[in-house]
Amino acid sequence: MLVVDDSVVIRRLVSASLARDPRVEVVGTASNGRLAIARVEQLGPDVVTMDIEMPEMDGIEAVRALRRSGHRMPIVMFSTLSERGAAATLDALAAGASDYVTKPTGTASVHDALERVAAELVPKILALAGVRVAPRHVPAPVRAEVGGPVVRVAPGGALPSHPVRLVVVGSSTGGPEALSRLFGALTAPPQVPVLVVQHMPPVFTRQLAARLDRLGVARVVEAQAGDELRPGTVYVAPGDHHLVVRPRGSGFAAGVADTPPVNFCRPSVDVLFSSAVDAVGGEVVGVVLTGMGADGRTGAGRIVAAGGTVLVQDEATSVVWGMPGAVATAGFAHRVVPLGEIGGALERVLGAAVGGGAGKAGAER
Repeated sequence: MLVVDDSVVIRRLVSASLARDPRVEVVGTASNGRLAIARVEQLGPDVVTMDIEMPEMDGIEAVRALRRSGHRMPIVMFSTLSERGAAATLDALAAGASDYVTKPTGTASVHDALERVAAELVPKILALAGVRVAPRHVPAPVRAEVGGPVVRVAPGGALPSHPVRLVVVGSSTGGPEALSRLFGALTAPPQVPVLVVQHMPPVFTRQLAARLDRLGVARVVEAQAGDELRPGTVYVAPGDHHLVVRPRGSGFAAGVADTPPVNFCRPSVDVLFSSAVDAVGGEVVGVVLTGMGADGRTGAGRIVAAGGTVLVQDEATSVVWGMPGAVATAGFAHRVVPLGEIGGALERVLGAAVGGGAGKAGAER
C-alpha cells in the first residue's frame, strides 16, 4: 500500500488508520504525484491512495501518467467534500482512478478521524485488491413480495417479453465511469424514464448528473422531490437520500426520502428497485453495474418475481463484482454482459431502433 498526500498530517493519519488492519501494509509514502510515480516503480504496491491537489504534479496527472505507463493497480483518490473536490474526483475517475474516499471533516478528535478513515477506506482497499471481506450484515434469504416464492432465471436464456414503463439502474465502486459508458452508448433517448442510484455523497451526485448529461443523447438530472418522470430523461438519486417512484395520475413522480439507510447505503439500490416494482409491477428493467456489497440483490429478486428483466455487468469489466455478482449468484440476472454491451442490450429490451431517435434536442427538457 502506497499513501500519497502533500500533507504530513494526512499521510500519518491514513497510514495509522490502515496499520490497524493486519491485512494492510503501508510500504511507503509520497508527497506529490511525481514522487508517487517513482515510488510505484520502486515498491510495486498493490493499491495506492492518492491526494488530488499536490505541488509539482497533482493526483489527476499522476493517475494519467501511471495508467499511460501500464500500471493497473487500484488507485483510491482522497477527496474533499466540496463542489471543487467533487469535480476533481470525477476527473480523476475519468483518468483511471478506481474509487475515492472523502477526507474527514468536523471530527471531534484524531481518534474519531482515524475511525472514520478506517471504516471507509479499508473495505474499499480490500475489495479492490481482491481480498474477500466478510459482510457486516448477511441479508435474510430473498423472499419475493410479488408473485409468491423466489423466482430464479437461467442467464443466457430468452429475455422476457413484456411492456416496459421504467428502467432502474444501480452502481457503486467504478460506477461513474460505468454509467458514462452506458449512457454514452445509447443511440436514442430512452423511451421510458430511467432512474439511477450511484452510491455517492451530496454534491458529488449533482456533478455526476451534469457530466452524464453532456455525454449522450439522454437528458440527465439530479432528481428532486416531485419531479415528473419523463421518457428520455435519466434521474440520478441525490446523495444521502433514497430515490423512489411514486404514482401520479397516469404517470409517475420522483420521491426523495432521508429514511434510514438500507444495506448501509443511502441512496439504496434495493429501495429504488422495490419502489419501481410497487409502482409498475413487472413492467420494469433493472440494471446492476459494478460496485461493492450486495445492494440491489433483493430488489432484483423482486423485479424477476414480478416478471421484469434484470441485466448485470460481467466480472471481467467490473471494478468490483460485488453488487452484480450478488445478483447473478442469486439467480436474478437474465443477462450477464460486458459493460460495452449493456447499452445495446438495454436498447434491444426497450425495442429502440439502432441509430433512431431525435437525439437529446428531441427529448423533453
